Amino acid sequence: MKKITLLLSLILVVGFSSYAQTTVPSADEVLKQAYAQATTENKKVLLIFHASWCGWCKKMEASLNDPSCKQMIDNNYVIATLDVLERPAKKDLENPGSTAALAKFHGEKSGLPFWIILDEKGKVLGDSQVRQKGATLDTYGDNVGCPASESEVAYFVQLLKSTSKLTDGDLAVISKRFALNQPAPVAKPTGSN
Repeated sequence: MKKITLLLSLILVVGFSSYAQTTVPSADEVLKQAYAQATTENKKVLLIFHASWCGWCKKMEASLNDPSCKQMIDNNYVIATLDVLERPAKKDLENPGSTAALAKFHGEKSGLPFWIILDEKGKVLGDSQVRQKGATLDTYGDNVGCPASESEVAYFVQLLKSTSKLTDGDLAVISKRFALNQPAPVAKPTGSN
């Protein structure tokens, strides 16, 4: 009987340990940790909302992690990500509270990726929405998502410049890397009008 009780206890412990390891942190937990790290390291927070199905989200991640600019980004920003808007089969990937956080930051109409630059206390310094001149951050704009076009990259680089210690040389490297996200132009067939 003792062996059976011991075996059942072991199974329960292993089962709960496995469950605890796969629990997705809440949006509040992710932000709290990011703000604490930003405070300790004197950095800003780059919060990115993404989803597993989002191709442009993967391009954003690849660009930020590219060896040509990763260290420059990491020296100035704490990168925090929240998984949101998953398809029903992958809802378990979402951070609890991420949909509410997306709405809080006025990103629910933006598409993905949607990103925000925040100070260590959570004050919004800028986001991925290009707004009309004079508009405030509580209005909606056009989401650049993962910057790719010349104007999108210029917008992103300007926000980086105003929220970091990146030099013009650093920003040129980052700009060059993000410009690689621009889709190649489609060639017109020869002989067509």
